[in-house]
Amino acid sequence: MSNNHSTKSSVAAISIFASASMAAAKFVVGIAIGSLALISEALHSSVDLVATVITWMVVRVSDKPADDEHHYGHGKIESLSALGVIAMLYVLAGGILVAAYARLHEGTPPPALSAIPFIVLVVDIAVNFWRAWALHRAARATKSQALAADALHFASDVFGSFAVIIGLALSGLGYWWGDAAAAIGVAVVISLLGLRLGRSTIETLLDRAPEGASEKAITAIRSVPGVVDVERLRVRMVGPTHFIDAIAKVPRTTPIDRVEAIKRNAQAAVSKALGDADLTFTAVPVARDNESVRERIMVIARNSGLAIHHVTVHDVGGRLTVSIDLEVDGDMELVAAHDIAHDLERSIRDDFGEDVEVDTHIEPLEPELPHGTDAAPGRVEAIKAALTRFAANGAIHDIHNVRVRDTDAGEIVNFHCRAAPSMSVIKVHENVDEIERALRRAFPSIKRVISHAEPPRT
Repeated sequence: MSNNHSTKSSVAAISIFASASMAAAKFVVGIAIGSLALISEALHSSVDLVATVITWMVVRVSDKPADDEHHYGHGKIESLSALGVIAMLYVLAGGILVAAYARLHEGTPPPALSAIPFIVLVVDIAVNFWRAWALHRAARATKSQALAADALHFASDVFGSFAVIIGLALSGLGYWWGDAAAAIGVAVVISLLGLRLGRSTIETLLDRAPEGASEKAITAIRSVPGVVDVERLRVRMVGPTHFIDAIAKVPRTTPIDRVEAIKRNAQAAVSKALGDADLTFTAVPVARDNESVRERIMVIARNSGLAIHHVTVHDVGGRLTVSIDLEVDGDMELVAAHDIAHDLERSIRDDFGEDVEVDTHIEPLEPELPHGTDAAPGRVEAIKAALTRFAANGAIHDIHNVRVRDTDAGEIVNFHCRAAPSMSVIKVHENVDEIERALRRAFPSIKRVISHAEPPRT
């Protein structure tokens, strides 16, 4: 933002000095030789000078950040200033046309010619061409309508100066009407170029989406992993910033924190595609066509704020059967827990149909932060020896990293083990389960056993 502000301010300031010097030169020479066309060009440059001063002041305001009263920033002041400058140009064009008509009607003598007006006009063309190019480049880089308006003024000066040269040449060849015709040409050039800028400025004020911006934004958002599709998108331009409102579809199984990451990635993608962009991203959860039965059940439980696990799904003779472990507060009365389970089963049947068979196993919810302490080293060694003994004749081996914690609910045992890298997960799970059951039989005070199987070291 600061770089854009510096660029726009510098270019606008340089234009002020150039406009003042060229306007003065053309006006003095025009009065001296009595050329309406040259005086018209001088007045045009004077309007450009006023416009450039306005531009210089506007760009110092337009880059101010959004505040409590201007939620979209101050960028549209550039569009308003551009409209004001266009209005001045049309007033000038009308005045030139009236003066030119009067000269043609009254038959005013042609201007006194010399090399001086031609030299002034050639220098003016060179200066204005350079300024128009520099301003146009800065306007495109900063997306500034105020600089674009200024660039258009200087471009019109170039065309207007050519028209004046032609008019003076015609006057020198004996065509008394050449100067007045050149003045009319200047007015026409001003009007046509003002019409072009006026159309783009009004479109911006009416929040017309910039050409191609919607397509680029949609493509960028769709490319973000986790976005299924873009349901609706709106783009408006305020100064150099694209303000985008997007409603995007995301899988309903996506966790909330993942949705936030998708939003950040979408903002980065849109900024890369459009430059300065401010994205408002609304995520709409949708069911994907490839969503599994288990995923759908997890979504149903999550929407009800319930903790479930160990979801098993079977197709028995064309009938869907579902088994679920539901965790509730251990101190809850059975009648309340049963009502929760019944509501969950009802929700599943509403989604899958009345003929689905649902069985819910109710169990106490584990506390999030149970109080616990590390067991004595002798106890740890005893449990490690038992684990090693139970795994001696099976596919599980290398029992290590054994930890035992004493809690109010009982002992919790964690351990690591190794198995053949080619063994399936089912086989590993069956063998580890057998070891865990044997350990709990040997040590009844053990509440829970958590194992971590890994392949051998390479």
